[in-house]
Amino acid sequence: MTALRYGYGTNGFANHRLGDALAVIAGLGYTGVALTLDHDHLDPFAAGLARRVAEVADRLRDLGLGVVVETGARYLLDPWRKHAPTLLHDDRKLRLEFLHRAVAVGADLGAEAVSFWSGVRPDGVDDRTAWSRLVDGCADVTAAATAAGVPLGFEPEPGMEVADLDGWRRLRADLGEPAMFGLTLDIGHCRCLEPLPVPQCVAAVAPHLVNVQIDDMRRGVHEHLEFGTGEIDFPPVLRALIDGGYRGLVAVELPRHSHAAPTVARESLAFLRAAEKEAQ
Repeated sequence: MTALRYGYGTNGFANHRLGDALAVIAGLGYTGVALTLDHDHLDPFAAGLARRVAEVADRLRDLGLGVVVETGARYLLDPWRKHAPTLLHDDRKLRLEFLHRAVAVGADLGAEAVSFWSGVRPDGVDDRTAWSRLVDGCADVTAAATAAGVPLGFEPEPGMEVADLDGWRRLRADLGEPAMFGLTLDIGHCRCLEPLPVPQCVAAVAPHLVNVQIDDMRRGVHEHLEFGTGEIDFPPVLRALIDGGYRGLVAVELPRHSHAAPTVARESLAFLRAAEKEAQ
């Protein structure tokens, strides 16, 4: 029995049907799943959404899997532009609709959080305009999430308008520090961007965490690596999550490893369990 609850991201099972991915993830011993809404994995814009969401909710319950909803699908909204439109674009209406749908799906699934990010500032959009659009968009989504009772996890992402924890703190302050506006923390991003050692980075934001993504990474390199191939010392990181009282999912985030998903997922869980045992 582990103190932390480990999940696996469906974006690392892109070559599997969603039902098959959930079965494999549960069969390996994970207790949760980070579900990226995408073309083949519960597309929120396809017909019959209510029925499909109900089926997935039943499947999650039968498998004993907790769930967080992720919104980082690359080409779901535009087949030509990766991750576009974002909350920063002139044509951000579709992104807002997507996030509202994600909140509704999350509510129907009993999700522990819905995760999203700012996006990259588009060419021709000045910093002041971009920030104003971001605050307005986040306020809109937060109102919907508050009404639905679904916590939001905003993720600082390297290269985006909100790239680090200081940016998240500024955004949260500008929103008035709403209760449902929490933090999604990618452990690898702490190694990639933050000045503090990773365990201290985790400890500094522990009260605000609603979603944790975990992977290995090297300093200054934004690339999701398999465990043991980067520079992160995981036992102190897991200890920091435990000591910080985090009770949400710690979901493996390896979106470029779908070609070997069952093997990588099995090895990842074994690594994390061993690291947690060492931490205790």
